[in-house]
Amino acid sequence: MTSVTRSRRQVRLSRALGIALTPKAVKHFEKRPYPPGEHGRARRRTESDYAVRLREKQRLRAQYALREKQLVKVYENARKTAGLTGEVMVEDLETRLDALVLRSGFARTILQARQAVTHRHILIDGKIVDRPSFRVKPGQTLQVKPKSQATTPFQVAAAGAHRDVLPAVPGYLDVSLEKLQATLTRRPKRAEVPVTCEVQLVVEFYAR
Repeated sequence: MTSVTRSRRQVRLSRALGIALTPKAVKHFEKRPYPPGEHGRARRRTESDYAVRLREKQRLRAQYALREKQLVKVYENARKTAGLTGEVMVEDLETRLDALVLRSGFARTILQARQAVTHRHILIDGKIVDRPSFRVKPGQTLQVKPKSQATTPFQVAAAGAHRDVLPAVPGYLDVSLEKLQATLTRRPKRAEVPVTCEVQLVVEFYAR
């Protein structure tokens, strides 16, 4: 799939879910603030409880670019953990390596962040980790590999070019952008995570 095709799909998915998944989608929302398709402009009919819950689940999935199987696994683990299941889900997802690469400003989108990880550009405590789903623990440091730092995409990131399209760096990350380095200082809390989702509805979707 080409980057242009992928970008178009992300814009279309953004409009369907009612949230901007990429900076490009933000611009499209400004022009067309309604769902895609010939009936997009029409007012939505009253949605069923199932449809509302399904959309929230799809929103969460899309913001982390997960497969359904992956999100189900996160839900099952959260259900067995102390705390509110929905909040635990998001807090767990937020410790994924690809999510933290994005939050740190080393990439512009979650897909770019994932690519940086799979292409072996990211170190955890000095060692290459190429699994986007790797869970970073509090105290661990992620950094762009020194050799990769000289490449144009990471030079752009180090200059702060992505900061204008990303949310502010959350409190659980200590970021040194010019060094392309970040430390997870503590476990994220749901209220701080820049994700648009009614997590209780996601829990209700899976618990049905």
